[in-house]
Formats: sequence, C-alpha cells, structure tokens
Amino acid sequence: MRTGHFKERTGQLVALSDSKVVWGWTVAAIAALIVLPFVIGNYQLTLMVSALIAVIGAVGLNMLTGTTGLISLGQAGFLAVGAYTNGILLADYGLPVWISLPAGGLVAGLISIVVGIPSLRLKGLYLAITTLAFAFIINHVILYAEGLTHGPNGLFVTGAKMFGIDLQKGKPLYYLALGLTILTILGALNLSRTRIGRAWMAIRDHDIAARVMGVDLVRYKLLAFFMSSFVVGIAGGLLSLQIRFINIDVFALILSIEALAIIILGGLGSIAGAVLGAIFLSFLPEAIRLFFETFGDPQSTLYTSYVYEIRGIAYGVVIVLFLRFKPDGLIGVWRDARKYWSNWPLAY
Repeated sequence: MRTGHFKERTGQLVALSDSKVVWGWTVAAIAALIVLPFVIGNYQLTLMVSALIAVIGAVGLNMLTGTTGLISLGQAGFLAVGAYTNGILLADYGLPVWISLPAGGLVAGLISIVVGIPSLRLKGLYLAITTLAFAFIINHVILYAEGLTHGPNGLFVTGAKMFGIDLQKGKPLYYLALGLTILTILGALNLSRTRIGRAWMAIRDHDIAARVMGVDLVRYKLLAFFMSSFVVGIAGGLLSLQIRFINIDVFALILSIEALAIIILGGLGSIAGAVLGAIFLSFLPEAIRLFFETFGDPQSTLYTSYVYEIRGIAYGVVIVLFLRFKPDGLIGVWRDARKYWSNWPLAY
C-alpha cells in the first residue's frame, strides 16, 4: 500500500504514473476492451462505440473548458465540421479514411481559430454565447451550401475502408474508435504536463497573473481552441462513420449541452473525470431503459411517448444532485473511495 507521494528520481517526476498497480489495472482494462467485442452482441457493441466517441469528444472539450477555463457551447458545430469534412472527402472525393478523418479534425481546428480570435477578450457567459452563435452559423452554412454539403438532403457517408476492411461495421469500427480513444487520452495526459498544459492551467486559475508571469494569452488561448476542436472534429468524423447518414438535425444544440454536462459530471479539469462522465452519460439512457423493463412496462405510453423527455429529466436531476452533493464530480467520488480504502479502518 502506498503511503506517500515522494519522488526520488527524475523519471518518477515525468512519468504518467510511478505506481505498478495503476499500470497493471490500465493494461488489464485495455486487454478487456480488446477482448470485449468477442463476448458481447452487436447492440452492446454499438453502445460501446458511442461511448468511445463520447470519451474522445469529452477529452477534447476538457482541454478548452476544464483545463483552460474557456466555456464553450459550440461543440455541436465542431462535431458537424469534422463529420461533414470526413463524409465529403470519403463519399464525394474518394479519399482514404486515414486522410479524411484527420482532415476533419484539422478543418475543425482551423475554423475554431476564427471563432477564438473575436473571443479573446470574452469570458464566462459572453464567451459561451459567442461559441453558441458559431454553432448556429455552422448549421446555416451547412444548410445553404448545397453544392458542397448536400444541404438539407443530408450526406451518406460511405467508402471508409482500410486494407480492404470496411471500417463502418461492428468490430473494425470499434477497434478504430478504441485506438483513437487511447491515443487521445495519452496525448491529453502528456500535453497537460508540458509547458502548454501548465500555461492553460495558469490561464484558468488567474489569467492576469499568468500574463504577468509571461504567458502569452493570445497564443495559448487560440492553441486551446485549436487542440480542443481538432479532437472534437475527430470525434465528429467517427460519429459520421457510425451513423452513416448525417444532416444538420444530428448536430442540434443538445449535443453541446450534453458535452458540457459530461465534463461537469466527470469533474472539471480532470481527464479521468471526462472519461468517467462520458461513459456515465452514454449508458444512462440504457440504464433508464433497463429500469423500465425491470420495474415497469417498457411498452407503456409514458415511456414510448416521452422517452426523450425522461432522458432530459434524468440528465437534469443527475447534474443538480452532483452539483449539490459532489461538485468535484465522479472523479471526486473515485478519490473519496480510494482515500477511504487506503485509510480503512481509520477512514473516519
């Protein structure tokens, strides 16, 4: 059992973790995720792909809102940019998915800089409204640029193959999403320990003090917008591969609200919290469905007619409860449980 956090060597300071237990559980979790498609059905596999895409998007938003402290309600717009860029390059131009998918993230990142420039002097609610306006602008551009985006008719995303394997089917899509999720988490963890990550945290905690200490606010804020939107654009590209048909109705404002709810429930500023929040909210509708199947009638008018309203109420109740009783989110619950386990039987 570990009793302290003293570092004896330089390698311990720069390592992601110096705990063999942590690395052991990490390897075990990755191994379990690799084997998982062989022991679950297609429906459960689809849920897992959705959860992995949510994790990627949540980690991306956490860079901007959790780490840098810049509130954004424009994630639906960045998801749309990534999805449409990937879909257009695949279906209309026949480019391979290993080009179209990163291109979706790159285009989303570049557009985010355009959004970030007028937002540099804005904070809090004003910044949130600005990014929300961007999401509406993107939807209108997609709707009326029919020659490029197919407008209101939507776009069928096809042609995502690699080495002759169709990546839009169950297991290949799952492994693609899993691989990108692992890369995103590792990249975010390493980035948070660099000069860039430290500068983002300084801006979040006190931007005036950060500027006095030599942090270039313009540079690092725009970099936060770019990196966050790049990751979210990748998530949008994966979403287009999964659902195969995209139109502006897919990228409604509720996606931006759900993304913000994910990192709040998980724990602002924590990558592990973003992962936990994404998994929690991804499986919450399934938990509601299982609840109705176990204790009620899933064919009842109440459930079939108001399923989305019930989901919205559940989201709201969960957010209110966490903000009231556990403001640190799920990662706070995990830390409390770990502390209790380490100090037992002297936990109190």
